[in-house]
Amino acid sequence: MVLQVLDLVGIFVFGITGALVGVRKKLDVFGIQVLALVTGLGGGFIRDVLIGQTPPAALRDWRYLVVPIVAGLLTFFLHPGIGRLERLVNIFDAAGLALFCVTGALKAIEFGLSPISAALLGTLSGIGGGVLRDVLSGRVPVVLRSEIYATPALLGAGIVVIAAALEYHALWVPIAAAATCFTIRLLAIRRGWNAPLPRNP
Repeated sequence: MVLQVLDLVGIFVFGITGALVGVRKKLDVFGIQVLALVTGLGGGFIRDVLIGQTPPAALRDWRYLVVPIVAGLLTFFLHPGIGRLERLVNIFDAAGLALFCVTGALKAIEFGLSPISAALLGTLSGIGGGVLRDVLSGRVPVVLRSEIYATPALLGAGIVVIAAALEYHALWVPIAAAATCFTIRLLAIRRGWNAPLPRNP
């Protein structure tokens, strides 16, 4: 139950980021909804297909479809001034990244994946929706730029996986893992932390 709630919260948060990008790109309500759905559900689709849980949860439970639609409509009608959208996208994207890297890793563990595989799947769950959102909106995906993006997700997923390997299942572990990912991602944005780039010849 806790995993499903976290999953739905992550979908809602990522749905908002997709809708905000759609607003900034001046898309109509349909385009905004498409980005909200793809961003909210993309990572979960990839996760479920890779672990063999088909059809994916979003196609078996109506709530998984309603949540990003609601997020898209709320953003469409209540979005703030255009000048503040980039900051909000970054904040909500960091929150979605944090929630999905944790839920992805937890679900992978439930399906018996090895610790390394579970950590990688958690990371992929976190970045998948954002990659699809950026591709559809004509942006270079954040994960392919020099910004620190996948690393916080891998760290958050890693915390969950290590705790599970030690058979420590306290409720604060996924909360701490998500908070760690969220904090590092926001610090990377604020302080301009970047991954290493190749040297110029």
